[in-house]
Amino acid sequence: MSENIDLMKIIQSKFHKLSKGQKIIAQYIMTNYDKAAFMTASKLGDKVGVSESTVVRFANAIGYSGYPQLQKQLQEIVKTRLTTVQRIEMSSDYSDEESVLKNILKADIENIRATYDEIDTKTFEKVVKLIIEAKSVYIIGLRSSTALSEFFGFYLNLIRDNVHVVTYTIGDIFEQLFRINENDLVIGMGFPRYSSRTIKALEYSKARGAKVVAITDSLLSPLSSNADYTLIAKSNMESFVDSIVAALSVLNALIIAVGLKEKSSISATFNRLEEIWDNYSIFAVDNDK
Repeated sequence: MSENIDLMKIIQSKFHKLSKGQKIIAQYIMTNYDKAAFMTASKLGDKVGVSESTVVRFANAIGYSGYPQLQKQLQEIVKTRLTTVQRIEMSSDYSDEESVLKNILKADIENIRATYDEIDTKTFEKVVKLIIEAKSVYIIGLRSSTALSEFFGFYLNLIRDNVHVVTYTIGDIFEQLFRINENDLVIGMGFPRYSSRTIKALEYSKARGAKVVAITDSLLSPLSSNADYTLIAKSNMESFVDSIVAALSVLNALIIAVGLKEKSSISATFNRLEEIWDNYSIFAVDNDK
């Protein structure tokens, strides 16, 4: 089923053919699509008072092979539409501190598992090669992705020269990008709700002839439209806080993969850094040893 078809229109067109229980599910989804998108079949069934099997049959009845496919489509539709207020309302389902902790940890584990299943290893290897071969590497991640871009830039800068982290400064981000050309690589990262500035920056970079890599949650992400390669990192979360755990794992893998390729050169770099760290007491020392 095409990702571009409006799910709500599909449900409406098939509504008259649904059973009584399936119609209850359809009505709930059309009214509460933002919450239904992150419910399991069992949880959705409990919410509307029908069995889990009825939920599965509902997914089949509107043209999906199973509930996971329907849920994925729902998530693609809603995640860019959710406001922060709606995300806060979704978070209210957690009843106590223990359930918050366990549910968030579980959600992050699921994001890493889904990333593991979906990420393309060949694309990953091509991105590693691009990082090594590029004259300059520009990293851009704004808003909640700023932490990711700073982390990635910090470690990548220890491995190779000419790494630039694009951030908001006195000027605009385009003033930091205007020198890029076909010899450079731009790595953009963003997750729902996507930063329009990041999208425009990748569009500009592509027009300048630079290679573009997107690290985002889906091939349907607007960051992917201007990317030569896309690395998927899932970020589904029933909260106003973005989940960046899977993205951080992908960045860790990139850093280590590039480091292994440049092992001989970075050994000398880290030897020099160790001298600097010791001379200027960068790290705390255990005086008991």
